[in-house]
Amino acid sequence: MENRGSHSAAARLLTYAGITLAAAVAVPLAVPTQALAGPWDGGSCGSTGKWVVCNADDNTTAPGSGAHHSDSASGHTSKPVCTVKKMEPQPPPDSMFWEGKSSKDGAVYQRTCQNGPGGAPIIDTFVADTPPGAAPVDPAVVAQQAVAKMKLAGPEIASPRAAGTYIVGVPMWMWVNKGPTTYGPNSASATAGGVTVTATAKVTKIVWRMGDGATVTCNGPGTAYTASYGKQESPTCGHVYARTSAANKGGKYAVAATSTWAVDWQVNGGGVNGQFTETRQSQTQVGIGELQVVR
Repeated sequence: MENRGSHSAAARLLTYAGITLAAAVAVPLAVPTQALAGPWDGGSCGSTGKWVVCNADDNTTAPGSGAHHSDSASGHTSKPVCTVKKMEPQPPPDSMFWEGKSSKDGAVYQRTCQNGPGGAPIIDTFVADTPPGAAPVDPAVVAQQAVAKMKLAGPEIASPRAAGTYIVGVPMWMWVNKGPTTYGPNSASATAGGVTVTATAKVTKIVWRMGDGATVTCNGPGTAYTASYGKQESPTCGHVYARTSAANKGGKYAVAATSTWAVDWQVNGGGVNGQFTETRQSQTQVGIGELQVVR
């Protein structure tokens, strides 16, 4: 059942002659329609089923006073004091408060202005997709929220492995396992302020810092090594160590692989879109030894 009581103060104003309502108000048919025709200097009334809806010409409570109301005690004018809040709970879908709209269009808000006779409140409602005065929603920020849902992680390093020892001068092959959270593609949607954004992320490159001062950039996941390749270099992502890791902490090189994710996003139902990047990192260690020749 709708809270018609919120309109009671405005309905009482109908007994005063020469007063213009601050906005549209609705009153029960228990008040005769003929009695509602006199109070306004302007505006109109019309029947909508169980309700008579009356619309004023402006935002004043005294004819010809513009956006201000008259203070009879001091003789000066002042702006009405108004507050806006979201109706809680929201009206049912068939409520007149939706004005022919639905929750897809936003929410119902209630405005209360203390500018009736003697400071009596005048209340009206409206539908908006964002609260009045709220900053517009930045779809790029909503896209970031979508990315947070993806739980993107650093590369899942398949090679080099932390276990075992590699050999100085022998080509090392580097590659990663591909998954939705470690390589992509990965998609998710997020909604804020009535704006829904769908984002899709995928890795475009992986930068390897090998621990010996070298940096290797690979534009892909790398190629998995098999014994049939012998000692040839990787065709896509590899490195050759020139010295052992014996002098390093733990006898190994610290290797870091940083992936760059390209995120493409688009507002659902709209032509607004964009792109940004995210980075994630994984680490491992690799032992590099020398091949001993027995004479």
